[in-house]
Amino acid sequence: MNRTSRVAVVGAGLAGLTAAAHLRATGADVTVFESSAAPGGLVRTETIDGHRFDTGATVLTMPELIVDTLGALGISAADARERLALRPVDPSYVMNYADGTSLSVPHDAAQIPAAVESAFGADSAHGVVELLAWLRNVYDAEYDVFIDRNYRGLADLTDTRTRRAAAELTRLGALGGLTGAVSRFVADERLQRAFTFQALYAGVPPHRARAIYAIIADMDIGRGVSAPAGGMGRLGDVLAAALTDAGVRIEYQAPVRALRRGSDGSVTTVVTDTGDGVDVDAVIATTERDATAALLGSGRRMRTLQYSPSAVVVHGLVPEGMTSRWRSGHHTVDFGAAWTQTFAEITGRDGRVMTDGSFLITRSAVADRETFVADGLESVSVLAPTPNLISADLAWGELAGPYTAEVLRTLTGRGYPGMDELRISRIDHPRTWLRDGLPAGTPFSVAHSVRQTGPLRTANVWPSVPNLFLAGSATVPGVGIPPVVVSGGLAAARVAELLHGPEEAR
Repeated sequence: MNRTSRVAVVGAGLAGLTAAAHLRATGADVTVFESSAAPGGLVRTETIDGHRFDTGATVLTMPELIVDTLGALGISAADARERLALRPVDPSYVMNYADGTSLSVPHDAAQIPAAVESAFGADSAHGVVELLAWLRNVYDAEYDVFIDRNYRGLADLTDTRTRRAAAELTRLGALGGLTGAVSRFVADERLQRAFTFQALYAGVPPHRARAIYAIIADMDIGRGVSAPAGGMGRLGDVLAAALTDAGVRIEYQAPVRALRRGSDGSVTTVVTDTGDGVDVDAVIATTERDATAALLGSGRRMRTLQYSPSAVVVHGLVPEGMTSRWRSGHHTVDFGAAWTQTFAEITGRDGRVMTDGSFLITRSAVADRETFVADGLESVSVLAPTPNLISADLAWGELAGPYTAEVLRTLTGRGYPGMDELRISRIDHPRTWLRDGLPAGTPFSVAHSVRQTGPLRTANVWPSVPNLFLAGSATVPGVGIPPVVVSGGLAAARVAELLHGPEEAR
């Protein structure tokens, strides 16, 4: 690529930062425009009343993708890992069930069957050995062909590579239902939850999800979860620092207000909040689809999107010793007795809050006490899934406080003594996300329904604007830290192909 090629990236989340790194590696002159004062997007660590909290994504899987992104800037894998200060989260999850059963999922997959045997018996352990192998086979068949790949037309969807991968997924039974596929290996409904709850990350109830989403369970349970020292915000900080060192300009508190087009429909100028215009040869936007359309001033009618459920997330403090009485880890999933009903409540057209909820409790201090314990108080966050605002247009400004109190009382009764005495620092809820510009009031973006997955998901090439590309959760391959990092690389490859031909994109 010609070094004078000018590329703008809108958004300094992980997708935008990854895209910028790959573009810079090809010699492009890259500027990243970020509306906030810091990098990371929805992956952030914030100080609230003098205490640190991971206030966005908390589950980090496949960190080697970020290591590889730093490698594109000439940083060795060893140096990248030192900068990221990655630590294994062990156990990856603690899973507590309504009947009192508890499963601690080891970081090392080889140790998982023994943990399962202790909690559920020898037959379940044998089934999990086979299930873990099946998950890895699904990953191997799916990842390179259907996730980390730009499709350029019908020929790619029908070529030999795609047909072979599709045949392998069919052989594996990965095109049927997720719950049914997992039940072939483990009969215990409680254990099935451990390998299917991840479908919520994709915004789809496990009993309605396709088994291809088993790949998510391989990413976190099969490969283990990690955490960077200092909190999840370190990921964005490290990437941004490396980009700056490599000559990429990152403009903070510089929201983009418009993308001006020339006579051929291409974007020629990026207009910032100050009214200044920056001339460009290509743009990668990590904004949601409708926000990108607004930047273009587009009145083009687009299909209606289905969005994932949202969440109420409470961040608060408890005396450090109190958590020693909980059955918990860095990530604790507390399952209510209900399951199918719960997903019907939060994903239905007429959504409602969970009547017998399942919750995610995050105690980042388990892996990083020096960051998340201060003045004898430990930072704790609780996530309660809720309907999004399209499904249930609830008055969360008034409801969030009472609902949070109810959730904390419920958890206290389930074996987390003192949870109802949590000193609340902040509550985020669907109205919070909506004020932050997230459609439907959800931080989990567009759901992976059948019509919105794979090649049917919003493409990363903007129709009728030949030099505008998309990255992030709303486009391919989808939601979550591994997918958005992949999306940045895919969008950068699109730009490289546009500016210098197909060979540059390889």
